[in-house]
Amino acid sequence: MAHPILHFHGAAGSVTGSCFLLETAGARILVDCGMFQGSKSEKELNYKPLPFDPVKVDAVLLTHAHIDHSGLLPKLAKAGYGGPIFATAATIDLCTIMLQDSGHIQESEVRQLNRRNRRRARETVEPIYTADDARSMLPQFIAVDYDEWRETVGGVRFRYWNAGHLMGSASIEVEAPGADGATRILFSGDVGASNKLFESFPKAPSGVDYLICESTYGDREREEYALKDRRDRLREVVATSNSPGGVLLIPSFAVERTQEVLTDLVALMDEGEVPRCPIMIDSPLASRATEAFKKHAADLGHGKAFLRALNAPNVRFTETAEQSRALDLVRGFHIIIAASGMCEAGRIRHRLKNWLWRPGCTVLFVGFQAAGTLGRILQEGATDIRIQGEEIHVCARMATLDAYSGHADASELDTWVAEREPIRKAVFLVHGEESAREAMSARLSKQISAKVVCPSLDDAYELSPGGGRLIEGSTHARIKPAVPGRTDWNNDYQRFVLDLSDCLKSVADEKGRAVVLRRLRRALDPDDVSAAEGGETAMLIMDRDCKRGGERFAIPTQGEVQGKLTVLEVVAITCLREVLASKNAFAVAALRKKVLRAMKEQCAPFGLSSEDETSVLEYACEFFEEASKEAARQAATKVAAKSAGTARTRASGHG
Repeated sequence: MAHPILHFHGAAGSVTGSCFLLETAGARILVDCGMFQGSKSEKELNYKPLPFDPVKVDAVLLTHAHIDHSGLLPKLAKAGYGGPIFATAATIDLCTIMLQDSGHIQESEVRQLNRRNRRRARETVEPIYTADDARSMLPQFIAVDYDEWRETVGGVRFRYWNAGHLMGSASIEVEAPGADGATRILFSGDVGASNKLFESFPKAPSGVDYLICESTYGDREREEYALKDRRDRLREVVATSNSPGGVLLIPSFAVERTQEVLTDLVALMDEGEVPRCPIMIDSPLASRATEAFKKHAADLGHGKAFLRALNAPNVRFTETAEQSRALDLVRGFHIIIAASGMCEAGRIRHRLKNWLWRPGCTVLFVGFQAAGTLGRILQEGATDIRIQGEEIHVCARMATLDAYSGHADASELDTWVAEREPIRKAVFLVHGEESAREAMSARLSKQISAKVVCPSLDDAYELSPGGGRLIEGSTHARIKPAVPGRTDWNNDYQRFVLDLSDCLKSVADEKGRAVVLRRLRRALDPDDVSAAEGGETAMLIMDRDCKRGGERFAIPTQGEVQGKLTVLEVVAITCLREVLASKNAFAVAALRKKVLRAMKEQCAPFGLSSEDETSVLEYACEFFEEASKEAARQAATKVAAKSAGTARTRASGHG
């Protein structure tokens, strides 16, 4: 191999899943191995095989402990990687906590999913990895210091620089040998923002050949917040949220963001800027991470203020599930900080479920919300959402305070890149949504002489003297380039279910509903849905079987189930659910527009019986499960009968 090759196996077009494989003639070095977050399509990548052979990796260089950079390390080890994982001591302390917590969460979520799967006669699934898997790979960590060169296999050297993003975070400088001498590559990791409470300004070398740079905030500027300005803004949010019986919910990353917000809240209360009130940290991970921050408090900016906040009498950490559930019973204004920061998992979802429908709730976002996450959906003003299958009307107020973001904004990123000049070959923009990368690329192209590249997921580039050449067909992309960093079919489906529910509630009577649903069934004609893949569609199967009699699927009549949907309505909704399950994003988007238009044309104002409104979709789902299983049994019977008939025909022909 004449020149190093760099594979972009994550954070290419999105802000999660950071993973870069550097190949040289004598080594294969992995920089980060992070978990994908965001849309369901992206998260499914976590369950797929890694796009490289873990056994052939020689070393891992980890930039920092956040799960989108470290979260698949246990999977890597479980798949056969047994080599060293280099990281700073603080990063190792945090990973020791975070990776085991990640494994525990996956075990818990899979247990719940498998209970549902067994009830539905579906196959059970396995977690990506378990807490034991995470514990077993911890001895592979090797601590490194900032500013010191280390050498690994194949003559590859590396040096860690303080990135100012998170306790222990780093930008990593790598020297990779090649036919034309050593190639200097700088992986930015996540570049810290200015005025971080605990962190110093980011540092990194200049005069590199290639820069792999994050672009999370590549298209946006935050207001300049000195410490006092940030606390003034936080004070305003607390003041407007403070109502009798109200709550301020703060979805927050458990590591560093929670500790920063807590320190500022207690400081404001100590200074009399806001009334003292209970502050609950509802995250076992945050509790354990706080112990790691206490251990390194002497190395943190404002470390003494942080330790004072931990000892405040009104601060309480919940550990057990019972303690967490008890928060729903708290009376009087209080503040809850809970993970996860993007509302995708963890206890914040339970808190949101309990509070979003109440006008006395304020939700304060203090970090970046990726496309497709519940946090982003709420931040953009959704009026109705679904959590754990339950529809919730949003009455809570949303607020955002970007001052706590751990990422440099657009101008800070531009300055950081300029300080790396001269960059001799190319800048690869990663860890950003497409709009952020495009905006940052346009600016940098005018400011620096090196070319600027926006790689797609699983692209590979030869790092040649000419400035980075895309290797066509080097690997098969695991996901279409248009998918990362965007909402997907599942987001469209959830929105459609909410719209459908609202539409049904607006129809006047039984006759009106029948008219609307006939229109809905016409909109679901298989000729209009590109997702249909031959054979009888679910709509035709269910329509046929319902005409044969309700006993086949034990369908209650309208008289037997007051307030629930008629057989016709159940058929229409379940057909829609089957079509949407095709996961064809384009078909879903087109279908949604067509069905809503058809329904709205026929709707007349009226409402369903309020007695059973909440059970309507649940009832439809139950019917769908039974209908799907019966349809599958019938299809299997037909195939078996046809095969037997063919076999008899052949046998008689040879006789």
